[in-house]
Amino acid sequence: MRWLKENSLALAFMIMFFLALAGQAVAGMSQYNDQQMAEGAEPVSFLQYVTSSPFAVDVAENWQSEYLQFFLFIMLTVWLVQKGSPESKKVDEAGSESDEKQRIGAHAGSRSPRWARVGGLRLWLFSNSLGLVMGAVFVLSWLAQSVAGQASYNAERLGDLRDPVSWWSYVTSPEFWARTLQNWQSELLAVLSMVVLSIYLRQRGSPESKPVGAPHTATSVEG
Repeated sequence: MRWLKENSLALAFMIMFFLALAGQAVAGMSQYNDQQMAEGAEPVSFLQYVTSSPFAVDVAENWQSEYLQFFLFIMLTVWLVQKGSPESKKVDEAGSESDEKQRIGAHAGSRSPRWARVGGLRLWLFSNSLGLVMGAVFVLSWLAQSVAGQASYNAERLGDLRDPVSWWSYVTSPEFWARTLQNWQSELLAVLSMVVLSIYLRQRGSPESKPVGAPHTATSVEG
């Protein structure tokens, strides 16, 4: 029970993720099969749908926009600040901060991660590992979206007796960027809302909010 409590936030989001993914697959298959029958084609099975390019492009499209959001937020908050927001560092603390404050090298403690106590490439990699992984997942998701999207787009074109297009033609097409930017703008708006609304609004007990009685100008203060 202690392990469940200590990991309850991650477990809750993991469960909700798999439920949402399963729901998307079931609803998406139903919608896809309705379209198939309307066009006089055979419906597909659940396994055929979840291994198809239409499902893959929808999943990858959402993943890449989410990881772009986190990557940008992680990297920009190193140098950019927002007075009054708990999502920002204090205004005078912008930057990568000192070794002492980051507790690396000679300032690392006995319980610090091993790579925080060494120097050179290992320290640089560990110091930037979160941003590197988030950026890598974004790039891989974007590539997966582009490949699956090209396959799905070409299947539609072949159904209309039109020639398929190359990968490069697809990723420079309005079809690709309309889908991509539609997701990006919603993610960026969500981050903007969180940064600004958390200046003036509160959620008691949440570490994403300032304490209820904290001044609106209080920055980098969490409840």
